[in-house]
Amino acid sequence: MNRKPADYRDRTYRNRILKNDLKVFNVTVRETDMFISADSDLTQIALASVHRLRSSLESYIVVHRGFLTSLNPVPYDELAPEIVREMMRASGKAGVGPMAAVAGAVAEHVGRDLLQHTRNVIIENGGDIYLKSMNDVHVGLFAGRSPLTDRVSIKVRKEEMPVGVCTSSGTVGHSLSFGCADACCVKSGSVALADAAATAVGNLVKSKKDLQNALKAGMEIEGVLGIVIIVGDQLGVIGDVELAG
Repeated sequence: MNRKPADYRDRTYRNRILKNDLKVFNVTVRETDMFISADSDLTQIALASVHRLRSSLESYIVVHRGFLTSLNPVPYDELAPEIVREMMRASGKAGVGPMAAVAGAVAEHVGRDLLQHTRNVIIENGGDIYLKSMNDVHVGLFAGRSPLTDRVSIKVRKEEMPVGVCTSSGTVGHSLSFGCADACCVKSGSVALADAAATAVGNLVKSKKDLQNALKAGMEIEGVLGIVIIVGDQLGVIGDVELAG
């Protein structure tokens, strides 16, 4: 098992995400731990949204245990709740289990709910980010002990949003990964897909030699806009990604 850096366990990396005039608040419901920025404090609305989404997911899992444990796509279920169907579609395209899309899917659905009450909303959920802002946003890449942590960010222009920027890591965090990338970051119009694709691409990186092949394979996933991978002191980028310092 990989040992998490202290700043991941304590989530102090969140201090790097935003420096603007939006209201910032946390919403935590069991495994769901969100860092949210919006025009006003929408904690109660976000909490209600998270509880509703988790209830749908948990009720489905009680009957369909394979949905929780499968490391491969599961058959599409037209009768499943909306968020479950979205996770199924995303995981099917990426070739991973549906739970690889859960954090991104929840962030996106909560974001959509909050947009009924705010013009700007940015949600970070375990390294997976939903962005809808009236201004350009810089998303810093957290790559654990890599020397590139805090030195690279992705610039997301306001006209691109809403968009998802999701990160998987083989060396940081609690998410299951079969690769060794310090950060595998995927940009997509679907946050659920970005989440699932980040897992799929990260799984391909067993060493620095795999970086280029993983980038190319990731761009073959329908809906992926761009990818950044960090392995130690090496960085690879492909697709519609604008890097900044």
